[in-house]
Amino acid sequence: MTAKGKTQAGLGARHDRTLQEYQHDTYKLRGKLKEPTICTECGALFHKGRWTWGAKPADADEIICPACMRISDKYPKGFVTLKGSFKDEQHEQVIGLVKNAEETEKKEHPLSRIMSIDTKPEGLVISTTDSHLPRRIGEALKHAYHGELELHYDQDEDFVRVTWTR
Repeated sequence: MTAKGKTQAGLGARHDRTLQEYQHDTYKLRGKLKEPTICTECGALFHKGRWTWGAKPADADEIICPACMRISDKYPKGFVTLKGSFKDEQHEQVIGLVKNAEETEKKEHPLSRIMSIDTKPEGLVISTTDSHLPRRIGEALKHAYHGELELHYDQDEDFVRVTWTR
């Protein structure tokens, strides 16, 4: 007793499944690296399936890590934009806080780095090699100096734009 175009209860297309969409990242390494492997640029060590900091083993393979490739290609994965007069009034303290946030993150995650800090018409723009570092920098600025924090994650890419205003 169903009308044309209707389906019985329990039949038909399911719309409750989460699909893992394909993310294309040119800088993501294909396959596994031999262990140990060291970056010839920064000295980061690929060991036990992840990038870490450590002494260079004698038998280590050598490559350029994804962060160093992004830096040389000037292709960031995130931006932090600082707006308002506070960044100019307390420039040294703000930059110090930003660099401390990077150092804290970089100790645990060697591929999380600041690529550049540029003064542009829209404000002070910090570009990063990682999509998590901009959020950490923004949260550190908000925690220390208050102000407004906006986060924008691009839909199709693994890219983040953070804006802090005070």
